[in-house]
Amino acid sequence: QAQLVESGGGLVQAGGSLRFSCVASGRTFRYFSMAWFRQAPGKEREFVSVISGSVGSTLYVDSVKGRFTISRDTAKNTVYLQMNSLKPEDTAVYCCAAGLRLGAPPTSANNYDYWGQGTQVTVSS
Repeated sequence: QAQLVESGGGLVQAGGSLRFSCVASGRTFRYFSMAWFRQAPGKEREFVSVISGSVGSTLYVDSVKGRFTISRDTAKNTVYLQMNSLKPEDTAVYCCAAGLRLGAPPTSANNYDYWGQGTQVTVSS
C-alpha cells in the first residue's frame, strides 16, 4: 500500500532551521509531483511548495520564498523541505503530498492523491 511518512518536525526558536523528509513507499513516485502543505491551529490548510516529477521545477507560496527550499531524491523516493529563518507564523502541522497529474492551480490540495500523516513544527519567538 502506497504511503508517505514525514519526519523532522520539532520545536525551534525563531531564526532557526529545520529539515523535513518525506519518504514514499509502496509504489514508484518517480513521476509524481511532491508537495508540502501546512495547517496552523484554527486556520485552513495552506500550500507551501511543490516540486514536479519530471524536470524538478518548483513553486513556493510567497510567504516562504527565499527561506524554504524543496528538493527530491528520486532514487530514495524522498522529498525534502529545508526551512531556514523560521518565524513563529510558520508554526503548523506540515504534510507531504503526492499527485500524478496536477491541474490548475497546482497549489490546490485536490490535485494530490496521497498524503502523509503530518509532522508538527513549533517556532518560538
